[in-house]
Amino acid sequence: MSAEAIRSNLLRVRDSLPPGVRLVAVSKYHPAESILAAYAEGQRLFGESHVQELQAKRPVLPPDIEWHFIGHLQTNKVKYIAPYVSMVEAVDSLRLLSEINRQAGKYERVIDVLLELHIAAEETKYGLTLDACRRLLAEGEWRDMPHVRICGLMMMATYTDDVLQIRNEMTTAKKFFDEVKEAYFSDAPYFCERSWGMSHDYPIACECGSTMVRVGTTIFGERNY
Repeated sequence: MSAEAIRSNLLRVRDSLPPGVRLVAVSKYHPAESILAAYAEGQRLFGESHVQELQAKRPVLPPDIEWHFIGHLQTNKVKYIAPYVSMVEAVDSLRLLSEINRQAGKYERVIDVLLELHIAAEETKYGLTLDACRRLLAEGEWRDMPHVRICGLMMMATYTDDVLQIRNEMTTAKKFFDEVKEAYFSDAPYFCERSWGMSHDYPIACECGSTMVRVGTTIFGERNY
């Protein structure tokens, strides 16, 4: 896709977002040139989901880009992105949270994270069930991890044309966020992020309490696998 088309798409998406909703431009499988086209229009927040790809892109792109890791992250790959990643959006286990804390400590950093929920109907999706997330928080080990900061929740709705199902799943996530906020983070203003909504459903997400939408195809076109 041409740089002009990317810029036009980006502006259209950004203009459609209500106040308080940030855009994570999902650049995975797209070349550095495409990212630079979005960067030229002021976009600074990008999402990647493969460590090796991110490692290749980052050195050739502007240093003020804020990188969110949005895919399933293996614990043995955390060390590669710990020096610079701004947020890990898909923490789906205590083990992963602990490893992010350990690796961030080596660089005297605090890495922001989101806990990923599995609410969608598809079994192939990653994430914590609501009960598993409740247990993780109740057991409290995260309180002794000074190099991670839990900033909110993330989820992926079922990939379907059923708007009611998508809305129900996102509403469930928002209600759960409110439950967790009250129980554990009522005095933590940084616990404020609700990351749901992608190219096919981000307008619904904006109506269901999202504060960050992860949009790729609508901006960059189909992926270059």
